[in-house]
Amino acid sequence: MEHRKIGQNGTSVSAIGLGCMGMSDLYGAADRKESIATIHEALEKGITLLDTGDFYGVGHNELLLREALQGHKRENAFIAVKTGVLRSPDGGWIGMNNRPEAIKNALAYTLQHLGVDYIDLYQPARVDPSVPIEETVGAIADMVKAGYVKHIGLSEANAETVRRAHAVHPISWLQIEYSLFSRGIEKEILPTLRELGISLSAYGVLSRGLLSGKWSKDRQGSPDFRSFAPRFMGENLDKNLALVEALREIAEEKQTNVAQLAIAWVLSQGEDVIPLIGARKRSQLQDALSAVGLQLSQSDLEKIEAAIPAEAVAGTRYAAEQMGILGVE
Repeated sequence: MEHRKIGQNGTSVSAIGLGCMGMSDLYGAADRKESIATIHEALEKGITLLDTGDFYGVGHNELLLREALQGHKRENAFIAVKTGVLRSPDGGWIGMNNRPEAIKNALAYTLQHLGVDYIDLYQPARVDPSVPIEETVGAIADMVKAGYVKHIGLSEANAETVRRAHAVHPISWLQIEYSLFSRGIEKEILPTLRELGISLSAYGVLSRGLLSGKWSKDRQGSPDFRSFAPRFMGENLDKNLALVEALREIAEEKQTNVAQLAIAWVLSQGEDVIPLIGARKRSQLQDALSAVGLQLSQSDLEKIEAAIPAEAVAGTRYAAEQMGILGVE
């Protein structure tokens, strides 16, 4: 497994990370036994970065990760945790809270849920418009000084917010969606990260399954949040699946598959880019592992970007209301 550094202090993690959210939330029912087996497989194959959130499954994901890590050396896992999103007992979404007191309180629960003494990277999942980012990052910086957190990250923050946060305490990475179907960060956010020496933790690299090469218009199954995502609706879906087929032609020329090619494209965007793979099954994890060794030439990259121009993707990655909350595109 290749490794990549985060931030400027030399800490390295595996070149790809395992995003654990789907094992507990938002993508329909998951198999607990298979989820744990997938985490074990990731660790055995050299993946050190495990990404979770205290609100994933209303705490379920942290407890699942704790179970999966039993018997493994703590130092072999780089655990990244998102916080700040509020849930109701029925699993509903009821806002966010990034006040310093709330951040510290949530961290106390996370340490207990995971059964660890520290979190490798802690980050607000979204920017809370009611709390200055300086206060939120300042609270996490207190926890760094106390030894409960090693690194501070941000998620879905715009360039200005990143600069303000970084002025309070060094930010190791920004986690934000980045894929062949989501390239908006290339205009301002990515250049800002590189100016400041901040890494990019790229999630959604398969655009929630669209770039898996396995999605079809008549796909059946339990409905999940993709049922409300504009890219999966009506004519938008038709247009996006046509783009996937163009990518499939290139994948076949490279003797690989669509998912591996899409992941390899993200990996090729710079040593400071670390893709998160939301695999819930060992079979899905294999695509990510294979992508690490897939070399793309400049000619390959040009073909890929010609097949999927950034402006050709139909529909936003979230519904309008959620896009408004993000404030990054």
